[in-house]
Amino acid sequence: MSIIEKRSKVLAVADLIRLRSQHGTLLVLAPTLWSLFIVSEGRPELHHLLVFIVGAFLMRSAGCAINDIADRRFDGFVERTKTRPLADGRLTVTEATVIFLVFALVSFALVLTLNRLTIGLSFVALALAAGYPFVKRVSHFPQTVLGMAFGWGAVMAWAAVSGSISIIPIFIFVANIFWSIAYDTIYALMDIEDDRRIGVKSTAIFFGAHVYKVLVIIYALMLLCLVLAGYSAGLGGFYYLGVGLSFIVFIVAAFMVKKRPVRSVAYRGFCMNAWGGVILLGFIVVDLSLSVKGL
Repeated sequence: MSIIEKRSKVLAVADLIRLRSQHGTLLVLAPTLWSLFIVSEGRPELHHLLVFIVGAFLMRSAGCAINDIADRRFDGFVERTKTRPLADGRLTVTEATVIFLVFALVSFALVLTLNRLTIGLSFVALALAAGYPFVKRVSHFPQTVLGMAFGWGAVMAWAAVSGSISIIPIFIFVANIFWSIAYDTIYALMDIEDDRRIGVKSTAIFFGAHVYKVLVIIYALMLLCLVLAGYSAGLGGFYYLGVGLSFIVFIVAAFMVKKRPVRSVAYRGFCMNAWGGVILLGFIVVDLSLSVKGL
């Protein structure tokens, strides 16, 4: 293989795992770090931070690979995805499968440095990540499984620190399911016409003309779960301020897309959700820091 061919393969792999767009990694990481900082009372161990930050990148990358394997016969008919490396032939299914396995195994190797409960929970994470892309063939709500896959890190992070599972990470996990349904519905709006034409199911199609009203309701349910998580954890005012500000970001994103429902705006609304999750993380850190200082 020539240098040019090798470079082409490297670029194809980078496109497969969406290396140039890490908003998906932030969406995986946000609920995980919310949970990790809360259970660690604002002072997580460096080991736990590294495992879950690197693990989020690895598993999100593995998820992109298995998603493209599952969608390879559809992506070529969708304007946004027709240049993905499996759709345009730059990578083979075998190559993409190897990449999926490598990222998943390296991620599992990181988990092996944690306790037994967290190792056991990691198998659920792998099953959810691998199963999500195929749900859209049979259900209008694949985002539910996506939310479970992205939110499971919150349960794992809690177990890694405490050696047990409490109601707090469960509230975060359920909040993430609602959040995922919302932001991935916005994401699905980018492809709604192509999806209708080729028969791919999504919540954007299912909700139809009521999609924006439903988004507000779903975000409100997420808000409720986060409030319950904060109350159960005994968090303070800065936490609830962060929850409120994040909620405003999410609602603004939804109405921004409603006002101008084109692909570029829908993508921007999706990205705003990732940054909303980061905003909440920042307020969690501040709230816990002030609590430790007794302020």
